[in-house]
Amino acid sequence: MTLRTVPRTAIKTSLRLARTPLDAATLLLPGNGAGARNAAKLAIDRLDAAALKLAGQFTLDGRLIEDARRRREALEEREKAARLRGEADRREANAQERLDERRTQADKRRTRAEAQAESRRQQAARQRKAREARAADAERDHKETSRRIEAQREELIAQKEPEGRLEVLDAKAEAQAEREHALTEQDEAQRLAGAAARAKEERKDD
Repeated sequence: MTLRTVPRTAIKTSLRLARTPLDAATLLLPGNGAGARNAAKLAIDRLDAAALKLAGQFTLDGRLIEDARRRREALEEREKAARLRGEADRREANAQERLDERRTQADKRRTRAEAQAESRRQQAARQRKAREARAADAERDHKETSRRIEAQREELIAQKEPEGRLEVLDAKAEAQAEREHALTEQDEAQRLAGAAARAKEERKDD
């Protein structure tokens, strides 16, 4: 039996058996339809197609060569699909990354805005408390000042009241003295008038 008469089925079976442990090994790799597992499967399929083509050329079996061509074309389509899928995954990942970045920036802006709003509220509260404290101090000072003024006024009134009573007593005493002086002058005038009358009567008797 020569190589030309080797059944193609035996060749395919041999290739399938040869790749079985390799296919099993790819199951240990990460990825499902993409990643390292898919890349390993494509590499194995590429070796399988190349081996099948080589066997067809070596045995001059056109059907094996044609089968190898179809496998290579299918492999190229799968590789193309894998590239497109990888590009789509990258675009999706980039889009997700940009979306995450925008969300992160939005969260940061919102956090800053909330912090600024809280800071403004706290500042407004502090200013309001300061105004209230100043108003309370002003009211307290006003009341204290009013109290001091009232106390000073009452003290002045208390100090001036005896002086006023003395002035009244002095005025009364002075009026009494004037009345007594007037009475004295009146008595003197009457005495002098009486003396003058008596002297006149005495002159008439002479």
